[in-house]
Amino acid sequence: MATTVITMTNITMTSIAIMTILTAIPMLMTTSKAPGRPRRRAVVSTGAIKQVPAQPIGGQDGMTESEAAALYRLMTWLSPSFPVGAFSYSGGIEWAVEAGDIGDAASLRDWLVSMLADGPGFCDGVFLAHAHRAASSRDDTGLRDIAELAAAFVPSRERQLETSAQGRAFIDIARAAWNCDGLDQMISHCDGTIVYPVAVGLVSAAHAIPLAPTMHAFLHALTSNWISAGARLVPLGQTDSQHVLALLEPTVVSTAKRALTASLDDLGSATFRADLASLRHETQYTRLFRS
Repeated sequence: MATTVITMTNITMTSIAIMTILTAIPMLMTTSKAPGRPRRRAVVSTGAIKQVPAQPIGGQDGMTESEAAALYRLMTWLSPSFPVGAFSYSGGIEWAVEAGDIGDAASLRDWLVSMLADGPGFCDGVFLAHAHRAASSRDDTGLRDIAELAAAFVPSRERQLETSAQGRAFIDIARAAWNCDGLDQMISHCDGTIVYPVAVGLVSAAHAIPLAPTMHAFLHALTSNWISAGARLVPLGQTDSQHVLALLEPTVVSTAKRALTASLDDLGSATFRADLASLRHETQYTRLFRS
């Protein structure tokens, strides 16, 4: 009797296994590719962030999906690890250290306050804001004019190299890894050079990321890169570098606020010593940075 039960059990289990294999074979045949066919490389397309009302992720204290996506992309694009080559430029700080204008954390902080509030920080913020608005409203002519003006606004050859090379790298990486509907068309309307702030404004607008957080993230990244250059040149320790970054927070916030409300007629720079530093770096005898 026991032998019969075991035999029946084995027959039943074998039948189930056979039925499972017979069911799985058509599925495998359906998903398998023909032998010898080349495999296609996947094309990444993230798509613009959908601005629709949604419940926050994680309850009342969370973020909506669009807010989380915007934060994720800004943190990625404006991270020091995003490969636009920002680490190789000092914005003239290398010459300022050589000349003795910057020699410690306090003098670096004073230099960067001027760079942010009265120099390239503010001007780049204005260009970012106007590029973002023009791209968001599909003002193709306005976007082209802003891109052209921003490319012509730099005071030195090395500064031109710095902002144009980073802008080109930002656009290339965005198209390759973060493409979305409408981005290629926006880029095509910018005849010629697309400098870094215009590139950031254009791409963030294409992805429907709001302007205000884009502005703050951009100015934070710009400030962090300047501090990183200063830390290597002075040199400064990590704690002193973070202290400088903390002290510059009010200046970053106020510069962002001004840039968001400024017109193109408000553009202007009064950082003559920094401009001279950028010019004189071109003939500096020993250099670690490209600007």
